[in-house]
Amino acid sequence: MKNSHRKGFSRRQFIQTSALAGAALLSPWSLARSRAADTPAVARTAVDQVTLGKTGIKLSRLGFGTGSSNGHDQTALGKDGFTKLIHYAYDQGITYFDCAQTYATFDWIGDAIKGLPREKLFIQSKVPGQPADILAAIDHHRKVFNTDYVDSLLIHCMIKNQWTDEMKRIMDGFNEAKEKQWIRAKGVSCHSLPALRAATESNWAEVHLVRVNPQGKRMDGIAEEVWNNDDPTHDVAPVTAEIKKMHAKGRGVIGMKIIGNGEFVNAADREKSIRFAMACREIDAVVIGFTSQAQIDEAIERMNRALKEV
Repeated sequence: MKNSHRKGFSRRQFIQTSALAGAALLSPWSLARSRAADTPAVARTAVDQVTLGKTGIKLSRLGFGTGSSNGHDQTALGKDGFTKLIHYAYDQGITYFDCAQTYATFDWIGDAIKGLPREKLFIQSKVPGQPADILAAIDHHRKVFNTDYVDSLLIHCMIKNQWTDEMKRIMDGFNEAKEKQWIRAKGVSCHSLPALRAATESNWAEVHLVRVNPQGKRMDGIAEEVWNNDDPTHDVAPVTAEIKKMHAKGRGVIGMKIIGNGEFVNAADREKSIRFAMACREIDAVVIGFTSQAQIDEAIERMNRALKEV
């Protein structure tokens, strides 16, 4: 009689074990794990809809800046040309349009976005100075844009360390406008390192528009009152340190001056800067000023490539 046991493993045990293994392979859990392992990670792209900090507001990762040379580069296209470019950007997946009351394009925005689904757009604008009637100034944006609300409204171009004290009346007006649902989020753009640090410290801001590029072009410097500092020796590290703090506090962070205020005419500089911004996970979105379809296409291509590799 042959031995019914092989290495201490009976025929009955072999059948039972095989049946259990087969059932495990066919179970929904194992199938789900197998499918998950086989499913490649979804690639991030320039036109993904991302969330702006803890605001819950969605916008495209790449934004269209309408203020190159204070908007004069865009108005040089003519109103029809500008409108066509806005619609081209939207057709490529860009839903974030960055505006300001001081830009030459300001009065064109309402007509430029006409026909686009308002609920899919993220419109950010900025109020300059200290208007005597801040609510009227905010309402003016709604009227010019022909919209019930502005998605994100910023106090424009702060340079002083104590700006949160000097602008308290304006900040209170923004708070009231948010209660009225005229704006969905409030924040600030800064043009000096002291102002940027004050913005991080303040609990008022929900959105930060931050100048950032690794070359230090048009970056925030330590000196106050120098809003357009062009010292290329400024280290980007103090700015990225503030960005990390902002992100840790749940703020929405948008990078600007990615193309060095339009001065990165060398393709290698544009590539370096875009890669730097995409590698900084604390930056939710970036805005670039566009004047042609080719510029939009290039930015999307560079961002997509960078996002695959970081």
